[in-house]
Amino acid sequence: MTYDAGHYDVVVVGAGHAGVEAGLAAAKMGAKTLMLTLNLDMIAFMPCNPSIGGPAKGIVVREIDALGGVMGKVIDKTHIQMRLLNTGKGPAVQALRAQADKPLYIKEMKKIIENEKNITLRQGMVDRLIIEDGVCKGVITETNAAYSAETVIITTGTFMRGKVLMGDLEYESGPNNQRPTIKLSENLEELGFEITRFKTGTPPRVNSHTIDYSKTEIQPGDETPRSFSYETTEYITDQIPCWLTYTNEFTHQIINENLSLSAMYSGMKRGTGPRYCPSIEDKIVRFNDKPRHQIFLEPEGRDTEEVYVQGLSTSLPESIQHSIVRSVEGLENAEIMRAGYAIEYDAIVPTQLWPTLETKKIPGLFTAGQINGTSGYEEAAAQGIMAGINAAAKVLGKDPVILDRSQAYIGVLIDDLVTKGTNEPYRLLTSRAEYRLLLRHDNADLRMTELGYKLGLISEERYAAFTEKYRLVEEEKKRLQKLVIKPSTEVNAYLETAGASPMKEAVKAYDLLKRPELSYDLLAPIIDADPSLPHEVTEQVGIQIKYEGYIKKANDQVARMLKMEEKKIPEDIDYDAISGIATEAKEKLKTVRPLSVGQASRISGVNPADISILVVYIEQGNISRLAN
Repeated sequence: MTYDAGHYDVVVVGAGHAGVEAGLAAAKMGAKTLMLTLNLDMIAFMPCNPSIGGPAKGIVVREIDALGGVMGKVIDKTHIQMRLLNTGKGPAVQALRAQADKPLYIKEMKKIIENEKNITLRQGMVDRLIIEDGVCKGVITETNAAYSAETVIITTGTFMRGKVLMGDLEYESGPNNQRPTIKLSENLEELGFEITRFKTGTPPRVNSHTIDYSKTEIQPGDETPRSFSYETTEYITDQIPCWLTYTNEFTHQIINENLSLSAMYSGMKRGTGPRYCPSIEDKIVRFNDKPRHQIFLEPEGRDTEEVYVQGLSTSLPESIQHSIVRSVEGLENAEIMRAGYAIEYDAIVPTQLWPTLETKKIPGLFTAGQINGTSGYEEAAAQGIMAGINAAAKVLGKDPVILDRSQAYIGVLIDDLVTKGTNEPYRLLTSRAEYRLLLRHDNADLRMTELGYKLGLISEERYAAFTEKYRLVEEEKKRLQKLVIKPSTEVNAYLETAGASPMKEAVKAYDLLKRPELSYDLLAPIIDADPSLPHEVTEQVGIQIKYEGYIKKANDQVARMLKMEEKKIPEDIDYDAISGIATEAKEKLKTVRPLSVGQASRISGVNPADISILVVYIEQGNISRLAN
């Protein structure tokens, strides 16, 4: 017998990386929000690698921050090391990566949630949804607490019917030996959702005292202070290094001799694993020509001796894991504190979602994070903030928010999921973004802050700082367009010293900066640079000027793409009534139910000829619609 446990605007099921962003976004927008989690001590827990960011992912964290999310702020306060990656390449692929203090990250995130006035945080296991007239109206926990709600967001990560696999050992469990979510997964199946089975894995953790670091290569953080959040003003300077070592022929021999004992290769594993984060067994089999593989030793925090052995993810028996670890140089005497394992879990097929992350089948129900088939904390947080925004918008009578592919990596991520689906855990890569020159680490605030401010997620103070920054950027660009640099002896001598060819005629400073070998900082002495201008301003000036031609070309491509996005498709269009479209294309169109011609063009199995016929059909205005 259930009891009435209260009414909320938004109920968030789960408090991982998706859940915390969803709950905080909804609450800040003014929605009365309940967050339910299996364990109050595991909020925003990192069950796998102790890091945030990396290629593409780091840019996502900046986008979340620019929208008003919290992942960037928390990792800025709790990291043990931070690095800017790909500094030798162009700005389109540069991104931050931080090593996290895992226990401290949880502590800080929990504090933020507990102090949010519109959030009620409770521990509880959700068993089923409350469905009335086909609409989601709340949740019921295992203790028979019935929480009614206007909207529900499920962010259960890898807990749905989770099963740990290690050699021939298997048992029902969520990550880190937490309780799995069983009945909710069964309830989703009963409601008609298509469920798929995915897998991920984690490596052993070893005791730092038992590592011989003298046999490894140090990997320090950057000396230059950096941050994910645009609001961070205090920086951590006492960084802790990571360390690099390698597998060897003996390591590979041990693995090859024991492949039949791996859950990955013994037939126990049924879920599909992540292509871009393979187990060590996978690496040895798939890349058998490589004599060694990188192993990064990553401390899990300042007040723990646990070290994450990045690159050694495995589902081999624990006894074999000891042999593998001790075959690696520097780890000859290493003691495993936690063994590695694989974990299988349920995910819903994401083409069952609208771009708002609301389910097509049940209005009022949203899903976000690894339940949607993604991998990674950053991808989960990105979906979480968008689900929270759209759930709150639905309750508050506001327009839904859908980011397009030219606006944010978050837009690329969600569009890929709901339009193309995924047959393996989805990982965001820079190569997935066709407009990546526009979606840079440095300009996430320019792309997202205005929207975050309109949604009520960005404070007046932060918005004022943002507008002031870009006022200074535009003023400096205008100054450089007017400033003429003449080829004097002193100027040419300076250019030659800087490794640049001398000037032959007078040129505007704006055009001089476009030379590939020159940067704003390098030209500062001869362009009368104002030393009081913040680095983030001069960085933006330099990038916008130097890549002006490429950025214009990309924006022209976006304008053409947006014309396709503006051609809306009625929700109730009858694709069977359109002659000429291929049968496969009709089936895919009926499954995905795209909102625009642009989205339809990105569906696998729908070719340009099908799109041409669809456009003509829509433009004729004689739309056949499904019977009510």
